[in-house]
Amino acid sequence: MIVTCGNTADCTQAEALIDGLWADCLMADKAYDTNALLEWCAVHDTEPVIPPRSHRKDQRRYDRDLYKLRHLVENAFLKLKQWRAIATRYAKTAASFLAECQIAAIMLWIR
Repeated sequence: MIVTCGNTADCTQAEALIDGLWADCLMADKAYDTNALLEWCAVHDTEPVIPPRSHRKDQRRYDRDLYKLRHLVENAFLKLKQWRAIATRYAKTAASFLAECQIAAIMLWIR
């Protein structure tokens, strides 16, 4: 997990989150359709399962059936947001908010 300012684009943090991990594919939504992330996938021999944004000239193909599994990720975020302290961000500092998110994720993992 990485905590950033509210106006920071998620796609700018993607490489930091996945650095050091190995996978056959990388699933993400259209917001992560960036040249930098696609290059990262090419270098690491990872298939990008990311729908292309509509303004891209080259509308590349992606595995639509595999992309349907992404709802599991969205469901995990919904479960995290059921924790009131996370949904409303009661924490005053980024460090304490990150700790709350990590504790909530651990609790979801062990249930």
